[in-house]
Amino acid sequence: MKKLFAVPTVNGKLTLHFGHCEKFAIIETQDNSIVKEEFVSPPVHQPGVYPKFLADIGVETIIAGGMGIKAQELFAQNNIEVCVGVNADSPKILVEQYFNNQLQTGQNLCDH
Repeated sequence: MKKLFAVPTVNGKLTLHFGHCEKFAIIETQDNSIVKEEFVSPPVHQPGVYPKFLADIGVETIIAGGMGIKAQELFAQNNIEVCVGVNADSPKILVEQYFNNQLQTGQNLCDH
């Protein structure tokens, strides 16, 4: 089964603040294996823009360090799973941890 993940990044690693990402790593998986990784530039950051952008390209799961409550609500409305409180690492490693039930989530690292 195909599944798309998005990881907000700065310098190729997860950024701890969702809204500060330089690029989204879009990880395409097939049957719990990574088949493609690409980095895409996001649109200008404004409230509600990132959830729509990622939903439109078919993302099903976001792995983030921190994210505002409103963004989390918008992702939920689009049936997109959000994993927050994740420590910075490479997007591929984080997706592999997700599939191996080893992804460490925790406190949302965003205060708005």
